[in-house]
Amino acid sequence: MRAVSRLSLRAARPAAASAARAATALPSLAPRFACPAFVSPAPAPARRAFTTTPVACRTAGPRVVGYDEVKRLSEQPTDATLLVDVREPDEVALGSIPSAVNLPLSRLKDALDARFNPGEFQKEFAFPKPASGQDIVFFCRSGKRSATACEWAADKGFNKVRNYEGSWLDWSAREKQGEDD
Repeated sequence: MRAVSRLSLRAARPAAASAARAATALPSLAPRFACPAFVSPAPAPARRAFTTTPVACRTAGPRVVGYDEVKRLSEQPTDATLLVDVREPDEVALGSIPSAVNLPLSRLKDALDARFNPGEFQKEFAFPKPASGQDIVFFCRSGKRSATACEWAADKGFNKVRNYEGSWLDWSAREKQGEDD
């Protein structure tokens, strides 16, 4: 009996209301003439063009550093700015920028998490855990992993992160060139 009453109620609804409901629920399937009140859905928001440079490294000030600034940081290290090599330890063993510390990209996300104990950080990486407001310059072999590190650190609340785009390849080439002169 109950099923019959539902059917009778459905039959009593005006056809225009049901057509309007269908048009708004499934706009791609609804005929355009079904209801004069039909409004096409708003266009999808435009997507930004693909880029490998993370947002944190593209916005608000100098987020990319070059050889000259990294050279100055390596010759006059300070506690205010941390130069971080995100390559794996076996890569670092082949050479690194003087005064840089190693925090492999494979451990970076966990290590920079607020819940990661600073004492454990110090034991594992042999330098104090950076503060969220500390200036950090990341580098790797070519600049891609350091760009990722820049993005991940920004996601963890580190707002003063920068990327040495040329990274180790640029550094070693320029240092070799300086020796040849």
